[in-house]
Amino acid sequence: MQFDFATPVARRHPPGGRLEHPEWPSQKWHRYGDDVLPLWVADMDFVSPPAVLESLQARVAHGVFGYGLVPDSLRRTLCDWSAKHYDWPIEPHWQLWLPGVVPALHLASMALTEPGDGVLTVTPIYPPFLKVAERTGRVAQQAPLAEPTAPGEPWRLDLEALEAAISADTRLLLWCQPHNPTGRVWQQQELAGLAALVEKHDLLVVSDELHCDLLLDEGARHRPLAAAFPALAARIITLWAPSKTFNLAGLTCACAVIPEPELRRRFAEQMKGLQSDPNVLGLVAAEAAYAEGDAWRQALLEVLRGHRQRLAERVATWPGVHMHPPQSTYLAWLDMRHAGLGDCPQQTLLRDTGVALSDGTDFGWPGFVRLNFGTTDAQLETALARLDARLRQ
Repeated sequence: MQFDFATPVARRHPPGGRLEHPEWPSQKWHRYGDDVLPLWVADMDFVSPPAVLESLQARVAHGVFGYGLVPDSLRRTLCDWSAKHYDWPIEPHWQLWLPGVVPALHLASMALTEPGDGVLTVTPIYPPFLKVAERTGRVAQQAPLAEPTAPGEPWRLDLEALEAAISADTRLLLWCQPHNPTGRVWQQQELAGLAALVEKHDLLVVSDELHCDLLLDEGARHRPLAAAFPALAARIITLWAPSKTFNLAGLTCACAVIPEPELRRRFAEQMKGLQSDPNVLGLVAAEAAYAEGDAWRQALLEVLRGHRQRLAERVATWPGVHMHPPQSTYLAWLDMRHAGLGDCPQQTLLRDTGVALSDGTDFGWPGFVRLNFGTTDAQLETALARLDARLRQ
């Protein structure tokens, strides 16, 4: 089957919109002016898989949208996906479905720690990680990753820095694999060191594995943290969602996979009254994506590999800009500290080029930007041409 990843989709003023509402607002396309090309938030500009659209259309045609239930068929479908793609047999009752991964991070902090406990993460990191402790009355603790020291070298997990950040009050590690924003797929040796620290310091772990189905290197295969280290599985909450892989973020549907019964009970209790049930359309979309969306995903990966290569070639022509090509997802982490763009390169490029990127300050690392290349060839090329004109000066 052929899938169209080339035709731009009008997202500011879609054709056929209701006359009184000519726009279909999105955070990505409506934060900035009409002359700005947005390559910031992790939201692709591709139409979701046909199987998802067909399932949604059938559900909408039913016409009743009452309170839903997580269907057993969805739980079985996710079990099948995990066994096939991650070699991790999971059970249906391990699954707690909820509206999103970000709420799950906060729920885990409230369910598994006490006020004043330490909540640890590594930086740079997806911005909501940095707000969890503050928002839940805990103590924020951070450890930096090790930067690449030479061209071609990846970002690395600095185990010494991580252990130095752990205190007697540290209780919870918020982990991200594959990593957002660097795109790293962590290696077994790094993860083994992490696992040893988790056990040594008696930590619980929330493992955000949202981007795990978008590994870009040929033949790469995701291994969940709980599967790679079965002895630690009783300490780990694994978070998955179809949102990034199949471009379904607005349907707010995610899953916490928790093998340990007491951990699962505490998390489920914390959900009560603080989380609504998952979106009924999101549940339909999730099942269709996991059951019938893999061919679309494979085609998407080919597109993203090409875009990654194109971006790497362009970055090589931008003086003072450095990037380790991401091993996963459609997000690139660019070091612009030596590009002559001032203290806030994101703002400089927005002003001078009309290209909106994510500001590294929000990830804990000023001077960097994150670029979303999950868009069409035409839109990516237009954005890169604008950046060329400024960055090659």
